[in-house]
Amino acid sequence: MTLFDIAILVIAAFGAGVLNTIAGGGTFLTFPALVFTGMPPVAANATSAMAVFPGYLAGAFGFRNELGVFDRKRLARLCLITLAGGLVGSGLLLVSSNEAFSVVVPFLLLAATLAFLLGDRIRAFAAAHARAVTPEGALGLFAVSVYGGYFNGGLGIVLLALFALWGMTDLHGMNGLKNGLSFVLSSISVVVFALAGLVAWPQALLMMLAATAGGYAGAPLARALPKQAVRWLIAAIGFGMSAVFFWRLFAG
Repeated sequence: MTLFDIAILVIAAFGAGVLNTIAGGGTFLTFPALVFTGMPPVAANATSAMAVFPGYLAGAFGFRNELGVFDRKRLARLCLITLAGGLVGSGLLLVSSNEAFSVVVPFLLLAATLAFLLGDRIRAFAAAHARAVTPEGALGLFAVSVYGGYFNGGLGIVLLALFALWGMTDLHGMNGLKNGLSFVLSSISVVVFALAGLVAWPQALLMMLAATAGGYAGAPLARALPKQAVRWLIAAIGFGMSAVFFWRLFAG
């Protein structure tokens, strides 16, 4: 790594830690940064997942008061579903080629951004038209966890959209649960990626330190920022990164 590469990765990881704690979307920074420094897409995704992994724990710790109001049995159930989905998604990444993954990435980024931006409207539509929508459905969380195990980008955004579908309205409580479940999911993912030899450890360790610092710093910032400002900030990053990867896909 050059000094320029190191600077890019540290800045991206710190910013990712902050964003993941505030509302998700941090991998919109770490994944592109790794690809920009020359890493193949599949390895970049695995290394990015490792990089933001401790930041989820730091973020959850920052929201420990909000997490403390959840029933422990309820949390255990959600964690088990998340682990199962994350294991399946991580396995899918292992059998994906760099070419196939590069085609899928921009669509996943765009879908995640739209889900977050339209979360309130999706929840309202579901409540009005879908009798099958039930609070804390296992299938929905399992599907999101498969997505998160396969592609960590925008995981927090998709989780927040899912919580909105469940009828949750307290953004701070949603953020606490998001960080907790993201840490659980990332735990199984990074084990799978590490055992498969996909993680670039020098870059991962450097970014882990920066993401951890950013994750803890993000908790007080999340409480201070207006909800709408957070929403539009993440949406701007998501749409911007989607455009970059669509350009890379069709220009290449």
